[in-house]
Amino acid sequence: MQKTILITGSTDGIGLATAEKLLSLGHRVLLHGRSQSKLDTAQQALAKLPTNGTVESYLADFSKMEDVESLAQDIIVKHTTLDVLINNAGIYNSPTTTTQNGWDIRFAVNTLAPYLLTQKLLPVLNASGRIVNLSSAAQASVNLKALAGQEQLTDGAAYAQSKLAITMWSRSLAQQLGPRGPMVVAVNPGSMLGSKMVKQAFGVAGGDIEIGADILIRAALSDKFSDASGKYFDNDSRTFSAPHPDALDLDKSNKVVEVIERLLNDNQ
Repeated sequence: MQKTILITGSTDGIGLATAEKLLSLGHRVLLHGRSQSKLDTAQQALAKLPTNGTVESYLADFSKMEDVESLAQDIIVKHTTLDVLINNAGIYNSPTTTTQNGWDIRFAVNTLAPYLLTQKLLPVLNASGRIVNLSSAAQASVNLKALAGQEQLTDGAAYAQSKLAITMWSRSLAQQLGPRGPMVVAVNPGSMLGSKMVKQAFGVAGGDIEIGADILIRAALSDKFSDASGKYFDNDSRTFSAPHPDALDLDKSNKVVEVIERLLNDNQ
């Protein structure tokens, strides 16, 4: 059965590789990017694949929450049901490290934007739907002041904290939704894969991005992940495993979610 699947940050890297595979399987793929030219190039390339799947593209800058809200609204207007949301968009370093409203851009793009997008799309994600959140092997305890834009961090610290934060809210949302779904899982797709982000951040070619694409497809479609809500999958060890201890701390997770919601509410 054809599924409708949104992949954020899918104009290159793991996101685009995942889109290619899903399209080849006959699914309806919703591409997202922040550059119209890159979106056009990706959609044109995917349209040439031999498949009975379909592809659409959506433009949004995840450092701007108004763009995230508009993206969600555009999808809801076009689709009564979204089967899978893959929150893949991410950033490590940037010439500008703070957003217009003073947030660290890593927290904005890697943590706040996917949280807001997920909340806005919940009405079209039914109990059998899936939310796959991109985490990382790089996770570090979240500085709540830095999350709120009150302290500055180095690139590495901001990235690692933003990835723990998305892991924390993934587990929190899964507990909140319970059996009524959809399934929410955090996934480390694999360390140092050859994405644009890895190349820019570390100056290395990185590993095969197909490793990351394959696990995202499994998380989106396979029976193995049907009861994975609230869990963390580490693709470096190829198994479900314990996340950073903070993600298992209910009090710490609640505080992170409280700050996220306060920031988003204040931004309206």
